[in-house]
Amino acid sequence: MKKNLTHRQQQFLGQFLDIYREMEHSVHYATVAGRLGIGKVTAYEMLRLLEEHGLVRAEYETNQDQRGPGRSSVLFYPTIEANRVMNVLVGNSIDNKDWVEVKGQILQQLREGKAGGYEEMLSNLLAHIPERRSPLILVTELITAVILMMRSIQDAPEIHAILERLQQIGLPQKISLNVMSGIAMFLSVMENTNRRSSTFLLAQISRYEDALSQLSEESRRQLGEFTREVVQILSS
Repeated sequence: MKKNLTHRQQQFLGQFLDIYREMEHSVHYATVAGRLGIGKVTAYEMLRLLEEHGLVRAEYETNQDQRGPGRSSVLFYPTIEANRVMNVLVGNSIDNKDWVEVKGQILQQLREGKAGGYEEMLSNLLAHIPERRSPLILVTELITAVILMMRSIQDAPEIHAILERLQQIGLPQKISLNVMSGIAMFLSVMENTNRRSSTFLLAQISRYEDALSQLSEESRRQLGEFTREVVQILSS
């Protein structure tokens, strides 16, 4: 399940995991508050929010030394999913360094290829995509490949309209990166597309959607900017 966490929630989750690993047992929200220098209510609400996302669990502990019914203490511990999500987020951070280089190379090739065409660039992208393990770079190269495919048949009215829409991809209240899956499917049934390339892209849809689901909101924002820049270069 995709976790739509804000940057603050991601940071809090990472800090909570560090505290839990250090203490090696469930942690009281007051302890979390003290360690992070925030209010107890804030810590409690953040933990409950992460619980709603399936990233932490609450358990209740009664003070055995206290006579009478007393009140239970609320402690929290991370789920397996929390570690998976955090690993993805950390991976995104590492990937981002390589992504900046890949992004720069793609944009440079697009600018240099305006006069001579992009057949070789598209062929190289399709050859490397199966090797990609980084979700961020995989999505980047697949987006580029799809747009290059559209550019090759941009005289078609439908393609021209799609390229215009893509200039708003990733913007608030506009189309999202998920639309690229539908575009790849659309290209696969168009008569004037390269059948081999379109079939390959169609086979990559599930990988694209899975990789996209692993990316942070910040990575998605960066990809939206990248996609708009690619379309702008190819449309100018």
